Amino acid sequence: MPLIFYYDLMSQPCRALYIFLKMTGIPFESKEIALRKLENTTDEFSRINPFKKVPVIGDSGFLLTESVAIFMYLCDKYEKFDWYPKEVKARARVNEYANWQHLNLRSNGAMYFRTKIITPRLTNKPINERELEKWQGRLEDSLGDLENVWLARSSYLGGDHLTFADLLGICELMQPIAAGYNFDREKFSRVQDWMQRVKNETQPYFDETHAVPMRMRTAILKDQKSKL
Repeated sequence: MPLIFYYDLMSQPCRALYIFLKMTGIPFESKEIALRKLENTTDEFSRINPFKKVPVIGDSGFLLTESVAIFMYLCDKYEKFDWYPKEVKARARVNEYANWQHLNLRSNGAMYFRTKIITPRLTNKPINERELEKWQGRLEDSLGDLENVWLARSSYLGGDHLTFADLLGICELMQPIAAGYNFDREKFSRVQDWMQRVKNETQPYFDETHAVPMRMRTAILKDQKSKL
């Protein structure tokens, strides 16, 4: 019985897991849950995940939520130790980033996206520029940590080669980018170089997975330009 993957590609961790599954060749059955249609709030899906969030996997009746836990489970089950090293110290580096990101890059990037895109659409009100400036500042604090801590220590977020930490990181960063954010490429040169490496190593799945977010970015930038 194939793995069942419940996801929406507008979700950052769903995109990370989708790229991973495609690159590793782990067979899975797609179950798309459209967050924009509130399909995650139905009684049927609530029985799959009481927290009403994606991603979720089902493995022969075993249901597992939370993206980091799913990555760990799949890497151990399918022995994908290039993505999640077996050696204890190398694994600890991946765990270190996966734990750090929740209240840093993930939280700040998501709130930038919510403030600029989701809240105005839900409330039919203009963007709260003061709130957006606050979250942009916090996002750039996280980018500074990527630049000056994580990527100063090693060329990837979890060590010297691609791991699932990098998939989590780049998919989180693509969320504010989809909302039209442009980071300072001179200030964050290591981040730029790392992003390009990860994109190159995960093609064609990176572009496939980010097709909708990048169409959103194109539309937002076009609208911004028209208002100048």
